[in-house]
Amino acid sequence: MTETPNPNIIDADTLTGEMRPIRRAVLALGSNLGERLASLQGAVNALADTPDVWITAVSPVYETEPVDCPPDAKTFLNAVVLIDTTLAATRLMDRALAIEDAFERERSEVKNAPRTLDVDLIVVGDRRSNEDFLRLPHPRAGERAFVLRPWLDLEPDAELPERGPIADLLDQADQSGMKLRDDLVLQFQ
Repeated sequence: MTETPNPNIIDADTLTGEMRPIRRAVLALGSNLGERLASLQGAVNALADTPDVWITAVSPVYETEPVDCPPDAKTFLNAVVLIDTTLAATRLMDRALAIEDAFERERSEVKNAPRTLDVDLIVVGDRRSNEDFLRLPHPRAGERAFVLRPWLDLEPDAELPERGPIADLLDQADQSGMKLRDDLVLQFQ
């Protein structure tokens, strides 16, 4: 991340009056089943419709070869979304899972099985978590070009906590099998 959230910048919950810090979060989107672009756009729309979430940027779309997937897996479309939010990381994770479910994401015993939609929390402010249901920062983001490249497009000076500048991490990652899709654009308001 380019900055640590300023604890003095807060938002008041309209129902309870509780003051909560605004945090920057990075989410990675991916799809390799069904209408891939429609699923990514649907995820962006659902995030935009989430109370206490404000989308600040959406990356270009990349088409990528599957990484650590079953042999018959099709190519992915991937993008990164930057948001500001007052949601707790656990509530943001719940929302990400609900969005995946809305796009009929099927969970399977097969590691990295094909999916209609994947919404991963990469970073949520300076929050750290090593719980089974929530690992922050995302433990494999620093090795995945399909996360780092679109994130770098949005924030060239960003850093992955505990790992370093994403530009340096991207230089070390395998970028083969990635193609910028200028013909595919995700919209946000």
